[in-house]
Amino acid sequence: MKDVIIACDFSSAAQVLEFLDRFSQCERKPFVKIGMELFYAAGPQIVRDIKSRGHRIFLDLKLHDIPNTVRKTMKVLSNLDVDMTNVHAAGTVEMMKAALEGLTREDGTRPLLIAVTQLTSTSEERMKEDLLIDKPIAEVIAHYAANARKAGLDGVVCSPLEASIVKKSCGDGFMAVTPGIRFADAAADDQVRITTPLRAREIGSDFIVVGRPITAAADPVAAYQRCIDEFVYGKENC
Repeated sequence: MKDVIIACDFSSAAQVLEFLDRFSQCERKPFVKIGMELFYAAGPQIVRDIKSRGHRIFLDLKLHDIPNTVRKTMKVLSNLDVDMTNVHAAGTVEMMKAALEGLTREDGTRPLLIAVTQLTSTSEERMKEDLLIDKPIAEVIAHYAANARKAGLDGVVCSPLEASIVKKSCGDGFMAVTPGIRFADAAADDQVRITTPLRAREIGSDFIVVGRPITAAADPVAAYQRCIDEFVYGKENC
């Protein structure tokens, strides 16, 4: 099922809880992303507080370290009852396997685990000049996605422009979680590889992660509903 994840990139617990209060009357409790800024500011308790309100949670910490450290860290995170979390695919297949092992609880349950391919702020030019990766960005993302699938992960984070590449490389059941979403009439901000909610649906994204177009909107609830209408239901000009 397709869904919209709101990137709650706030610097305090008070800010994010006040923001989520706006959605208290909504039938659909938004799926929310807790990233590094909020997690480092408010700690694990913010996960528990948001979860207690009935929200699903994508804990976006992008782990990237030696396999043993990632395994141990994921074991800790598995106790927070999040619904999805992630690592960097650049950490290697071995690291991703270790992450999956650490995240899996004794009863066999675990959150969804996905891997970041290339950040949506990274252009092919930056990838080549700064990271010395000379392959085309589409080829790199397909390879990283294949590695994530080999490691047993559920999907990857990629730009919506590469969702179809991931599906072709790894199959329709392998998830494409895509940030870099902007409305057709909005600014790109610091994102490079972006598209609209409706186009992301057409390309094949399973989840879109939307931050400033919702959190900075004059009416965040209306902006969220616009994303739902476009991405989930395929409605134009909402």
